[in-house]
Formats: sequence, structure tokens, C-alpha cells
Amino acid sequence: QVQLVESGGGLVQTGGSLRLSCAASGFTFSAYPMRWYRQAPGKEREYIAFISSTGSQTNYAEAVKGRFTISRDNAKESVHLQMNSLKPEDSAIYYCNVLIRFVDTWGQGTQVTVSS
Repeated sequence: QVQLVESGGGLVQTGGSLRLSCAASGFTFSAYPMRWYRQAPGKEREYIAFISSTGSQTNYAEAVKGRFTISRDNAKESVHLQMNSLKPEDSAIYYCNVLIRFVDTWGQGTQVTVSS
């Protein structure tokens, strides 16, 4: 079955960097766009970044544009989120996502905490 497993979260100081990874399995990874979302306590899940199936197109939420970079490795069936210049408001659980035949699949998430 379709499975996504995130990793790479942790505690970092303001201005620091983290690189999140999402390992995919159970579907033809190279055929599907991938997305990252995040959810902070008491807030709705919000869209962060998109990457096309080939990696040639990306898109970012305004809140992270210029600081975060999404990438993928189709040979390793993984998608990554490089996060630089982190701010306390970036603290959240980060999820990767794939939409296959109108069905969303989410990973379990990885916690990112940015201390001030």
C-alpha cells in the first residue's frame, strides 16, 4: 500500500537549518507530484511546497519562499525539504503528501521546533 515516512525533524535555534526527508513506497513515485504541509498546535494544516513528478517545477507558500527548497530523488523514491533561516513560527509537525486517484496519503509527520 502507499506509504510515506518522514524524518529529519528536531530542535533548532532561530536562524538554523534542517533538512527533512520523506521516503515513499507502494506506488510509482516518479509519476506523481509531491507536497509538503505543516500543522502547528491549534492551527489548520497548511500547504508549504510542491514539486512536479520530474522535479522541473516547484511552488512555495509565501511564508517560506526564499528560505525553503523542495527537491526529489526519483531513483531513491524520496522527497526532501531544505529549511534555512528558520523562525519560531516555523515550529510545527511537517507532513509529506501524495494525491493518487483523488485519494490523499499522508505520512506520520516529523516535529520541527525552532527556539527563539
